[in-house]
Amino acid sequence: MKVKMISRNPDNYVRETKEQQHKMPRNYDPSLHPLEGPREYVRALNATKLDRVFAKPFVANLSGHRDGVACFGKHPKQLSSLATGAYDGEVRIWDLANRTSIRHFVAHDGFVRGITYTRNGEQIFTVGDDKTIKVWKAQAPEIGDEEEPVNTILSRYGLHGISHNRKENKFATCGEVCAIWDEEHNDPLKTLKWGVDTLHTISYNPVETDILACCASDRSIILYDQREAQPLRKVVLTMKSNKLAWNPMEAFNFTVANEDCNLYTFDTRKLQTPLKVHFDHVSAVTDVDYSPTGKEFVSASYDKTVRIYNAHHSHSRDIYHTKRMQHVVCVAWSLDNRYVFSGSDEMNVRMWKAKASEKLGVIRPRERVNFNYQEALKHKYAAHPQIKRIARHRQVPRHVLNAQKKMRTVKEKEQVKEANVRNHSKKGKVPYVSEKKKHVLKEEV
Repeated sequence: MKVKMISRNPDNYVRETKEQQHKMPRNYDPSLHPLEGPREYVRALNATKLDRVFAKPFVANLSGHRDGVACFGKHPKQLSSLATGAYDGEVRIWDLANRTSIRHFVAHDGFVRGITYTRNGEQIFTVGDDKTIKVWKAQAPEIGDEEEPVNTILSRYGLHGISHNRKENKFATCGEVCAIWDEEHNDPLKTLKWGVDTLHTISYNPVETDILACCASDRSIILYDQREAQPLRKVVLTMKSNKLAWNPMEAFNFTVANEDCNLYTFDTRKLQTPLKVHFDHVSAVTDVDYSPTGKEFVSASYDKTVRIYNAHHSHSRDIYHTKRMQHVVCVAWSLDNRYVFSGSDEMNVRMWKAKASEKLGVIRPRERVNFNYQEALKHKYAAHPQIKRIARHRQVPRHVLNAQKKMRTVKEKEQVKEANVRNHSKKGKVPYVSEKKKHVLKEEV
């Protein structure tokens, strides 16, 4: 008589401790799972819906300024520190972990035009309308001591922006001219000009640290090399650019925020046309800042919204707004890639999540595995119409919605007009050719 017995190894199913999860034997043979595709689709659909249900990006409001917030300065080594400058000349240092202002002082008469930390984070440089560059200690003074600058440099020209070199003890300011300074000297090492009235923003390249760029009042973008005696290149757009940000991972690429409601990403090796035009804003774009990964950037606009873009996509992936928020003047992306900060006219600094539905706090390993699985499913089924519609749906303010409809109507009329012009030219008639709007007017070397 034959007796068949089932033998199992206890190590495959017996728990070592009570807290350990039960081991589940699984067979991944596709012939045993004929409904795997439909089941994954339902999971992807549910994950997309839950993503929108838990999309609550607003984290905190940092109040304390008595005038509009003008600029941000990110600490290069401390994630919890943020410096902000206001229209009334006040500078505040924030403790983001506790969401409180730990230090504040009046730095300038008039606007604070720019604020930046040194590369080691020990000092803060500020520039203002009073034509001065002031150096402050990053650490608060002792109890009873007054808040006084370490050094004050008086400039012969008006100052509109400042940027610090990431690898050297040098910084650059812009105004009537572009000036390169050394931290230990009170006179500029070099002054660069290209026949422009005003340079209103300046930014060092974080990778190629000898290269820097400015946006000028004659609608141009000027590239400089601090090793050269003259500027390198100049590109003139149809409208003025307000801010410029370099991609921290792609050394040749930068993005400018323009007055014509768009953002333009350029490659410095080919400046004739932009790599990508980023749409969706309905008013002038005032500021732009890249994430530390270089894959995304955040923009601020006069249409009272903050938008987040993928660096290689034309349309924004998310829009942030509140009822009280007015014209957004400045934005910054935190160096841990988790938060976005915005400063606006109504004196508030707002803190947002970079991913609207991300869970804050401690995430257990099993939760992390589940989140990664849901992200993979959403990416796999992103092109399906129903999932795509749910993922793209956003509530926008009424004034933005109305402006978008107007802009869409204008664009459709322009397309009809161009089609008529094309048809006339095919028939051999002499058409009336309207001037086509160009992103780049000319390039000078």
